[in-house]
Amino acid sequence: EMLRSLVGSEMCIRDRAGGMSIALEFTDVVVRREGRDIIDHVTWQVDDDQRWVILGPNGAGKTTLLQLADTLMHPTSGAVTVLGETLGRTDVFELRPRIGFASSAMAKRVPRDETVLNTVLTAAYSVLGRWNENYEDIDERRALRVLGDWRLDHLADRTFGTLSDGEQKRVQIARAVMTDPELLLLDEPTASLDLGSREELLALLSGYASSPTTPAMLMVTHHVEEIPVGFTHVLLMREGRIVAAGPIAETLTADTLTETFGMPIVLSSDEGRYAARAAS
Repeated sequence: EMLRSLVGSEMCIRDRAGGMSIALEFTDVVVRREGRDIIDHVTWQVDDDQRWVILGPNGAGKTTLLQLADTLMHPTSGAVTVLGETLGRTDVFELRPRIGFASSAMAKRVPRDETVLNTVLTAAYSVLGRWNENYEDIDERRALRVLGDWRLDHLADRTFGTLSDGEQKRVQIARAVMTDPELLLLDEPTASLDLGSREELLALLSGYASSPTTPAMLMVTHHVEEIPVGFTHVLLMREGRIVAAGPIAETLTADTLTETFGMPIVLSSDEGRYAARAAS
């Protein structure tokens, strides 16, 4: 009887784990601001083994999509389900620690005199700036390991304000992955970087995206050149609507980019990297 009960509970756990394959689900989602639909009837699903890049012009609704996924915003209508919890019917404060979010808006809130190690370490307590928290050795060891993964270990004692743009971007991502999230959101992680810094970060993102233990990922960008190798899917947006969504190889085409950006586009690819320009 006891054995049957143990086997039953193990199967139940396995079923539950197996059932958590959808990381994010939008069902007919609308976000309306001042009479305008900035997200316009979006239905979309992200599985936990997928790495999505979200592409589109300014004002397409890309960042709003990430804010919905990060529970910072609720839809005007429709349903958003994040990690099995539906917004409006769940405690978002319990949900948020399960989501990693890196954005330049977040970087502006990091105290300039905070060390790199403390900037990453404070993610464990969801605070910006170190006050009186007591950190355990295990937290510090994990923070140092994460810094190593993102090539920041040599900067652990430097203050955030003295870092280059590329270093600050890597610190933001390291902070976002510190809590071992089940969903990772990156808002334009390579924006404003020079060529060397961009390529270094894209190589790190490719390595991270390719690991089977990595969570579901969403990355917003304006440029196909900034799609890391190893990302699996693309969502193309224009004026709050989905132009196309699906596996990158079949969804990212000259035609879908032309429709997304409203001008004729030529697309080329080489070893998993893409380049786009206006058709002459």
